[in-house]
Amino acid sequence: MPRFDYLRDPDEIERQSFIQIRQLADLSQFDTDQQQVAMRLIHTSGDPGIVQDLRFSPGAIPAGLNALAKGADVLCDIEMVSHGISKRHLQGQAYCFLNSPTVAERARQTGETRSMAAMAEWPARLAGNIVAIGNAPTALFRLLDLLNDGSPRPALIIGMPVGFINAAESKQTLWDLASTEFQTPCITLLGRRGGSSLAAATLNALTRMVNGIRF
Repeated sequence: MPRFDYLRDPDEIERQSFIQIRQLADLSQFDTDQQQVAMRLIHTSGDPGIVQDLRFSPGAIPAGLNALAKGADVLCDIEMVSHGISKRHLQGQAYCFLNSPTVAERARQTGETRSMAAMAEWPARLAGNIVAIGNAPTALFRLLDLLNDGSPRPALIIGMPVGFINAAESKQTLWDLASTEFQTPCITLLGRRGGSSLAAATLNALTRMVNGIRF
C-alpha cells in the first residue's frame, strides 16, 4: 500500500491544476484560445506571472490551428523541443537537424553556433509548417535572416529562446517584425525567460485544441 496520501490520477491532476491556474492568473487580456496557451505555459513553468511577457501577433492562434489540422510539421532548434512535443496529438512530424552528421563541421568552418549551422536544412521545409525555437537566440536571429533573404514563410513562429545574450533582443525583433515586415504570425515570450519546455508546451496547447481538448 502507498505510504503517502496524494492524488494519482493524471487526468484529475491536470484538471485540478488548470482550475487553480484560472484562479491564480489574470487571463483577461487574452481571448479564449490564447488562454489555452497561456495556461499551458503557467502549468509548465509553475509561474502565473509568466503571462505578463506572453505575446500573440494577430491571427497567430488560428494560423497555428489551421496548419496543424492540415498535418503541418514542426521545425525545432534543439532536440529537447522535439522530445517535449506530445506526438500523440501531432499529425505531422517534429524535425531537428542539430545532430545531423555535417552540422558540427559546418559550424566549425563558419564560426557560428551549431544551431545556426543546422538551419541550412530549414528553407526547403519552412513553407506552411511551424517553427518552435526554445533554446538558441542565434537560431531565431538566423530564421529572421532567412525570411529577410526571401525564404518561404512558415505558418507560425513560436519564438521562446532563453538566456542572457541575444535572447531578449531576438524575441523583441521577432515581435517587432514578424507580422509587419515578414507577414508571419508569431507567439513569443518577451525578455530573458523561455526554454525548450515552454516552446514545446505552446505547441502542445495548439495540438490539444486541434483535437478538441480544452481546459
